[in-house]
Amino acid sequence: MSTRIAFLKGHGTENDFVIVPDPENAVDLPPATVAALCDRRAGIGGDGLLHVVRSAAHPEAAAMAAEAEWFMDYRNGDGSIAEMCGNGVRVFARYLQRAGHVAEGDIAIATRGGVKTVHIAKEGDVTVGMGKALLPEGDVTVSVGDRSWPARNVNMGNPHAVAFVDDLGHAGNLYTPPPFSPASAYPDGVNVEFVVDRGLRHVALRVYERGSGETRSCGTGACAVAVAAARRDGADPAMTGIPATYTVDVPGGRLVITERPDGEIEMTGPAVIVAEGEIDTEWLETATP
Repeated sequence: MSTRIAFLKGHGTENDFVIVPDPENAVDLPPATVAALCDRRAGIGGDGLLHVVRSAAHPEAAAMAAEAEWFMDYRNGDGSIAEMCGNGVRVFARYLQRAGHVAEGDIAIATRGGVKTVHIAKEGDVTVGMGKALLPEGDVTVSVGDRSWPARNVNMGNPHAVAFVDDLGHAGNLYTPPPFSPASAYPDGVNVEFVVDRGLRHVALRVYERGSGETRSCGTGACAVAVAAARRDGADPAMTGIPATYTVDVPGGRLVITERPDGEIEMTGPAVIVAEGEIDTEWLETATP
C-alpha cells in the first residue's frame, strides 16, 4: 500500500460519497477500511464509497470492459457491497469528467447492476439510464411502531419497498431498519421508501437504505418510487406508449425520473465534487486494527 491514497468527496442531492480513484485496482478496500473512511466523526464521512476502477482490472467487471471502460465498485457506508447506486453513478461520472477521462455527452459505466448509460449535460445535470424496473409479485408490508402500510415491491438492480403514507413523520427516526413482512420477500434486506404526494406527478420521500441508514437521497429509491407512483396512478408507459415523468423531492434536493415506453428509466439530477485530498495510511492502519 502506498504511503498516501488519493480521495475526493462528492454528493448527488446530498447523498454523499468518498471517492477513491484506483484505475488498476491496486488499493485494498476491505469492509472495515470502507467503514472507517465513511465514518462521519472519525473518518472522511459518507453514505458510501465509490471505488473508481478500470473494468478490465476488476474481476467482477472484466466481462463488461468492451462496453464500459470504467467500473463503479460501490460500497455502502458500513463496508458492505451494493449492486447499484443511482446518485453514486452520477457522482462517479462527474469525477471521470473532472479527471479528464471523459467529456460532456454520453458515456457507459459498468456497475454490479449492469452497464449504465450516462449523459453529462452542458448545463451541469447528469442523466443516468437506470435500466428497467422489476415488479415482483406478492404482498409486502412495512411497519414503524404501531403503524403499518402495504408496500410495492420494486427492484431497480437492488430491492425496494415503497410505502405511500399520509405524513413523512410517520416514518419515525429511521435509526434502524423498518420491519417488513414476509421475510422471504427480501432475504438480503431492503431499502424502504416512505412517500407522500406533493402535486400532480410530484412526490416526496424519506428513505432507509440498507447498510447506510436514513440518507438524504437515494437514486434507485427515487426511481422505484416513480414507478410505484405511476402504477398507483394508472400509468404504465409500456401499455400506453406515453412516457411517465415524476418529480421526486428527496431531503437533499430534487430528482426527475422518466419511465419510457420501452421500460427504460432515466434519472436526472445534480452531481457535485466538493473536495479532494489524501488519506493518511498511518491513520487508516490504526483505524482498522
